[in-house]
Amino acid sequence: MDVALTKRNQSFRLSVDLINRLKLMAKRQNRSLNNFVETLLLDAAYHEPNAETLAAMEEARNGKLRDVPTLDLSSIEAMEKSMGL
Repeated sequence: MDVALTKRNQSFRLSVDLINRLKLMAKRQNRSLNNFVETLLLDAAYHEPNAETLAAMEEARNGKLRDVPTLDLSSIEAMEKSMGL
C-alpha cells in the first residue's frame, strides 16, 4: 500500500558555497539535491540521540573516557581532528 505524503514547496536562502557543497555531496551519492537535503533535514529533525548516547557524548566532551583524548564535538571536522583523523 503506497502512502503519499503531502509536500509543500519552501524557499530558503543559502550561501552559494553551501549549495555547491550540498550538490557535490548529493552527486557522490547519486541523489538529487532535493532528496539529499530532505534526508539531512529528516535525520536532524527526527533522530535525536537517546539518553545513553547523550551521556557518552558528555563523557567524551569532559575527557572522562579512559585512554581516549578529549573530543571536540563542535563539528564533524573538529571531532575528526581531535581523533587524529
